[in-house]
Amino acid sequence: MSRVCELTGKGPMSGNNVSHAKNRTRRRFLPNLNDVSLQSEALGRVFKFRISAAALRTVDHRGGLDQFLAKAKDVELSANALKVKKAIAKSSDTAEALS
Repeated sequence: MSRVCELTGKGPMSGNNVSHAKNRTRRRFLPNLNDVSLQSEALGRVFKFRISAAALRTVDHRGGLDQFLAKAKDVELSANALKVKKAIAKSSDTAEALS
């Protein structure tokens, strides 16, 4: 299981541990990943993702999974999230055609 956020693409970064004596050793900064279930209002079902805490706050801020994926760049999304985005877009297109 890779340590990459499925919605934002945020992954591990590298840096230094710096001691009091200014000795520097390499370290990794890992993203704060959580397993969450997010509900799509357009599709009416729940999807499981492994996303960072920052991405979860952004999903809440934008008003839900559907609105987040509408603004998200395809390059940052995982294959699973990209399938959900395309399904949401397809369902909204069919809903507009019926109206």
